[in-house]
Amino acid sequence: MLTAAVDLADEIGIEALTIRKLADRLGVGAMTIYHHVPSKEAIIDGMVELVFAEIEKPPTDVDWKSAIRRRCISAREVLNRHPWAAPLMESRLSPGPANLSHHDAVVGTLRNGGLSIQMTAHAYAILDSFIYGFAFEEAVLPAGGGEGFAEIAEQIAAHFPADQYPHLAELTFEHVLKPGYSFGDSFEFGLDLIIEGLERAAQEE
Repeated sequence: MLTAAVDLADEIGIEALTIRKLADRLGVGAMTIYHHVPSKEAIIDGMVELVFAEIEKPPTDVDWKSAIRRRCISAREVLNRHPWAAPLMESRLSPGPANLSHHDAVVGTLRNGGLSIQMTAHAYAILDSFIYGFAFEEAVLPAGGGEGFAEIAEQIAAHFPADQYPHLAELTFEHVLKPGYSFGDSFEFGLDLIIEGLERAAQEE
């Protein structure tokens, strides 16, 4: 049932997901769903659990920076597969074992890397804000900011005078509209800046 709910949300979005639509997808009556879960919120709790289970935990056989980097890249990939999930990942009041064990593994990686409790708290907040924010923006950008985005950007640029918005025009025409541009290319660049900055801050504590 939860897998079907995730698949349906991937197709139609979380707001459009209803008990009735999920029941139709499963070929059962809506009351059958209510025999297993009390509400849509309970279903969302389970869906978020499945998403957390897809994200790679930081590996334990590499240094903390490499481990955190792999986890963050995995998180973004998973959130791209489930574009409805980013705003919900940290909002659950009844987190399940996949959610809790993932958080525990990330905190453990940072602490084992020598970061203080305070720096660990800063690191986790900053890293996840970056991941979720980036994934959300990719979800709402035309064409996901990937292939096809340049064509849409060109259409948008046609509606603003370049002489009135020279800096925006320069960025658009000299970078965004160049072959091979992808908004997503900025993710790993930004991630590395954050991780290196955290390392420096931890060393200066």
